[in-house]
Amino acid sequence: MRFSPALLLALPATVAAQEQKPLGDNLQAWFEKAKSYIPASVYSPVAAGAAKVAAENVTPLTNDNWLLVLSPSTKDSWKGPETWMVFFSGGNKTCFGRCDGVEKAWNESAALFAADPTAPRLAYADCDEQAILCTTWAASAPSIWHIQLPIPQADQSKPATTIHIIPLNFTTTTAQEILQIHTAKSYEQTPVYEGAFHPFDGYLAQFGLNRALGYFLFVFTLVPSWAFMIIISMFSRSIMSRRTGNLQAGQSANRPMGGSPSAEQ
Repeated sequence: MRFSPALLLALPATVAAQEQKPLGDNLQAWFEKAKSYIPASVYSPVAAGAAKVAAENVTPLTNDNWLLVLSPSTKDSWKGPETWMVFFSGGNKTCFGRCDGVEKAWNESAALFAADPTAPRLAYADCDEQAILCTTWAASAPSIWHIQLPIPQADQSKPATTIHIIPLNFTTTTAQEILQIHTAKSYEQTPVYEGAFHPFDGYLAQFGLNRALGYFLFVFTLVPSWAFMIIISMFSRSIMSRRTGNLQAGQSANRPMGGSPSAEQ
């Protein structure tokens, strides 16, 4: 059997190609493995830029300034009610550490709202840091309160403040969904809030009790559960001791004064 010179020259190239194939597969496997060690939360210039824009265009809401911030301006009264969107978020206490995705979506929507001349005014409250504010409003995180502040009338009367509360999903909320609260008026899909904790027109606000109740509920949440168990235990023991004392007093009153009768009788 005779081999042609061309076949002999092609053998080294064929062997080299066969050796390179598994090496390429190995490199691909190593690359995929290396990608698994790269954290998902790497620095994102887009997210950082959105957070910066949000910080410049979103008003922080606190227990001390919310009444002043959420006061309708008479400058543009011809436009009608002044619209606000207040975003309630939190940390490990109120959100159990699951609000990061929602806050990212909020920052992105705030950056888009900044380019919209018809956008509502934006405010933000962290219920971990502003617990009294959140208890005063009975606000839960994460949620957005769509508020329409009416313009005071010429006779100084103030129409009702319209509030829609939109709860947000921890994992599926997107910037587009937040934008549609304003652009598509999706807030109208939730009923108008008219509860007692309404911060402007509620029963508690009308009598000036909302802040006092907010402080009380805040202090109430600070009391540990074991303290309540001790208080309940002491209260129940006090009731039982009183009942036992009353029973003993009744038995003594029913006992004959002369003692037990004699054997002759």
